[in-house]
Amino acid sequence: MLKGTTREPRLGNPPHRVYETPMGMLNAIGLQNPGADYVIDRILPTLDFTETTFFANVCGSTIEDYVEVTRRFDESTIDAIELNISCPNIKEGGVQFGNSPDMSARVVEACRRVTKKPLITKLSPNQTDIRENARRCIEAGSDALAVINTVMGMAIDVKSRKPVIGNIQGGLSGPAIKPIALLKVMQVAEVARPHNVPIIGQGGICSADDALEFIIAGATTVGVGTALFYEPLVCRKINAGIAEYLAANRFAGVHALVGALDAPKKTVMACAC
Repeated sequence: MLKGTTREPRLGNPPHRVYETPMGMLNAIGLQNPGADYVIDRILPTLDFTETTFFANVCGSTIEDYVEVTRRFDESTIDAIELNISCPNIKEGGVQFGNSPDMSARVVEACRRVTKKPLITKLSPNQTDIRENARRCIEAGSDALAVINTVMGMAIDVKSRKPVIGNIQGGLSGPAIKPIALLKVMQVAEVARPHNVPIIGQGGICSADDALEFIIAGATTVGVGTALFYEPLVCRKINAGIAEYLAANRFAGVHALVGALDAPKKTVMACAC
């Protein structure tokens, strides 16, 4: 996955941009990137497309931004396009596209018209009903769904009594959000499965068992992010662990484990009061 790309270059947010938490990481990079033209004309030619598959991550502040960057990547060698709809829509007063099913669908539908490449929509957990958002994105033309993006949070320096993150708030990733991400994957799978729409499960995956939980919940594949900061080769261990599990339990392949969750059909909402 390439760094999030916007139509024009962006300098990003003021420091501090990254802060380690007890069970994860806060980040508020602010989509720093050199812009779509530079990425496509200067960076893509340096990548070895024979070795792996590359996805572009498209960001924007208006639907027109998303469409233009998607169109540019459609004409490139990139293999697939991920829509980061957790960006604020400046025409709607800063409301994030990803928190509104209507706005999410409008972005997907508009981008679908300008590309034939596989289109992945990255869903936000910071919304009322992720199932409805997933359904609308599928109907609008999304080929796959990435579940989930980061959960919003903050940290405070008690000595200065100021926010640690320069942008005040940032996206929380890492093991702390894994239970949230697992639930969202299971919920989205209920909507995506009848349409055969694959899910990329992500959020706090650090081990083979973590990855297996996401696959059992309904993810077709998984994404690893924060764990790579402290263990760059963790993906090798995860792949090896998954292979051992499949062999030990006599599964023909990962596909046989996708959505294999043994749970009641009706989910009962409960809380500790």
